[in-house]
Amino acid sequence: MSTQHRQYDVLVWGATGVAGRLVAEHLTDRYAPEDLALALGGRSEERLAAVAEAFTGADSEWDDLPLVLGDATEPERLREIAEQTQVVCTTVGPYTTYGSPMVAACAAAGTDYCDLTGEVNWVREIVDRYHDEAAANDARIVHSCGFDSVPTDLGTAVVQEHALETFEAPCDVVRVYLEAGDGGVSGGTLASFAELFDEASSDPIARQTLANPYSLAPAGERDGVDPGEQTGPRRDGLRGEWTGPSPMAVVNERVVRRSNALLEYPWGREFRCTESIPTGDGLGGAAAATGLSAGMGLVTAALSVDPVREAVREYVFPDRGEGPSSEEAKEGRFRIGLLGRGTAPEGQFVVEGTFAADRGPGYGATAQMLGESAVALLRDDTDSPLSGGVLTPASGIGTPLAGRLRDVGFEITAGTRA
Repeated sequence: MSTQHRQYDVLVWGATGVAGRLVAEHLTDRYAPEDLALALGGRSEERLAAVAEAFTGADSEWDDLPLVLGDATEPERLREIAEQTQVVCTTVGPYTTYGSPMVAACAAAGTDYCDLTGEVNWVREIVDRYHDEAAANDARIVHSCGFDSVPTDLGTAVVQEHALETFEAPCDVVRVYLEAGDGGVSGGTLASFAELFDEASSDPIARQTLANPYSLAPAGERDGVDPGEQTGPRRDGLRGEWTGPSPMAVVNERVVRRSNALLEYPWGREFRCTESIPTGDGLGGAAAATGLSAGMGLVTAALSVDPVREAVREYVFPDRGEGPSSEEAKEGRFRIGLLGRGTAPEGQFVVEGTFAADRGPGYGATAQMLGESAVALLRDDTDSPLSGGVLTPASGIGTPLAGRLRDVGFEITAGTRA
C-alpha cells in the first residue's frame, strides 16, 4: 500500500506527555524541516501548541510544526490520521488501555508504526489480531522501541551478526547483563508495568502469556528449549560471577525469541537467551544475588494482589505524563553487556558485546531510540526481509538501527573474546 504522497512523514502521537515531548525534541534537534515532515498529535490543541512553540521560532530551524488532533478511543479519526501519515510514533500508554485502536488504524491503512510498550500481554493480543492484516498491507508494526527492548533485542542481533560473519555460525546462547544505569522511570512506564498484573489477575490468556517463554512467537511456534526468565540467584559460568533476575527479562527475552522466529531462525531453533543483573563474585556476590531475587519476588507478589497494586498506583507511582525537564532527562547513563557462545568447525567461540549510552535509559536514551526507529522506518533504513506484520526492533528494522544510534552517541559493539 503506497504511502509516498502522505502529508506527514512522522507523527509523534502523545507529544504532550514526557516521552512524546522528548521524542519531538530529539527529532527537531537532529533533522531539518526540509528533510522531515514532522507533526505532533494528541487530544489537547492548547497543550500541543505549547509543545510546538518550544521547538519553533528564532532559535530553531523549525518555523512550524503541524498539530494533529484526535482521541485514542476514536477509531474513525485514528484511521483518518493513519491515512495521512507514513510513520506513527506513539508514546500513549498504557498501551493495553489506549494502544489498540491506533494499531488497528495503521494496520488497515498500510502505515508504519513504532511504540515504547513493555506490556507483553498486549503485544501478544496485537500479534494474534493484527499480524496478518499488517503483513498484507505492508504495515510494519514495531513494538518495544525504547529501553524495552532495543538494547537486548538489537544487542543480540549485533552479537549474532558478528558471530555469523566471523565464524559462519550463530551463538546458541546470548546472555544479556544489566551492568550499570541511573535515571528515572516515567509514570507511564510504571503504569504499563502495573497493567501486566492487572491483566494477569483477570485474563487467562494474559496469565498464559506471562507463563510461556515463547508466548510472542508466531502461532504454532510457541514452544522450545528455553526455560524462561531467571527467578533466583545463579552462578553465571560465561561471566564468572553471580547474577540475579532482571525485572525487564519477562518482556525482553520474549521479544528476542520473536525476532529469531520471524527471521526464520537464523540463530537456530535451539537458541536460548537470558537477561540478568550481575552482582559480583564470592560470598558478597551470592548474597547480593539472593537479596535481589528476594526483592523481586516480594514486588511481584505484592503487585499480584489487587488492593496492594491499587495502593502502589495511588501513593507510589507518579501520574502518567509526569517526569523530568528536558535537561534532567538527558542526565544519567546505562550500560549493558552481552556474551554469546557458539560452536564453529574450529571449536567453541565467545562474542562480547556492549550497548551503552550517556543518557538515562527511561527518558533521554529511550527518546533517541524511538525517534531513530521512526526515521529508520520512514527511510527504509533496514536490513529486514519483512515488509509488514507485527514485528520487533531486530526483525522489523535490524542492525542499521545500531548505526543510527551510534551516530547520536550510543556505544554499540561486538567482538570476539580472546
